[in-house]
Amino acid sequence: MITRKLGATGLDLSEIGYGAWGVGGKQWQGASDDESLTALRRAIELGLNFIDTALAYGDGHSELLCGRVVRESAAKVLVASKVPPKNRIWPAQQGTAIGEVFPYEYIIESTETSLKNLGLEQLDLQQLHVWNPEWLGCEEWRLAAEDLKKSGKIRAFGLSLSEHDPDSGLEAVATGLIDAVQVIYNIFDQSPEVKLFPLCQERKVGVIARVPFDEGALTGGFSEATEFVPGEFREWYFRDGRKAEAAAHADAIKRDVPGDLAATALQFCLSHPAVTTVIPGMRRVRNVEANIAVSGRGPLPAETMAILKRHAWDKNYYQ
Repeated sequence: MITRKLGATGLDLSEIGYGAWGVGGKQWQGASDDESLTALRRAIELGLNFIDTALAYGDGHSELLCGRVVRESAAKVLVASKVPPKNRIWPAQQGTAIGEVFPYEYIIESTETSLKNLGLEQLDLQQLHVWNPEWLGCEEWRLAAEDLKKSGKIRAFGLSLSEHDPDSGLEAVATGLIDAVQVIYNIFDQSPEVKLFPLCQERKVGVIARVPFDEGALTGGFSEATEFVPGEFREWYFRDGRKAEAAAHADAIKRDVPGDLAATALQFCLSHPAVTTVIPGMRRVRNVEANIAVSGRGPLPAETMAILKRHAWDKNYYQ
């Protein structure tokens, strides 16, 4: 497994990380805890050393599972979590005061709860799970990040940026006060390349690329006939004819770039030098093995990247 530096933190992250939303259950169905634990262990066995979880994933259930695997592992595994918005509103709403979402004490307490769930003394990266640039000058998050570092409860601090809005993090990156940003980046949403990635490279801020498969549309096995468990997140995400629309876009990529679409999707993310790690969700061993096999392949050929650039798609299914 190839590793990359997380900005200026000194942390070396495996370029394929583990997106652990799905192992929290609730919004994602179809895999048992035993399957998730087996997949996590296999990932670490194959050299993956970075897990991204959150307090909100299954109300802490994801953290409990991830912590169990990390503690039992002989290998050093880096763990990131996130502070959920206190008002439980995703994404952050304009005009909302930071005191309603991330008051100082709440950030500290949430971090302590995550550490308890994980059974760890320190998080390698703590992130705010939503971000509003209106909070840039507020002292609550700045002081919390500083104090959590001083106390040794976290090593680095970052932001998880709103869906399809990478520019919301530009001013925060420019301050030099954050160590990493997490952002949606995939073949469909290439917008972080325009302003965010160059600034992160300039300021030595790490980049965690999330949703590389667009919640499943870019896995290669997605079609209009794909069915989800009733009530699952993806049933909502691909509602109202969106399955057919997304499948048509994915099929167009497969016609232009034959081969394993899932592997191409991951390699696309890793082809950009600003990206530290990409964090696909994976709850089964076969997916773990297939995704980790992409590490070390290097960037896609320039000709392939040029083709994929034409498949950028401006849409927001989270609305």
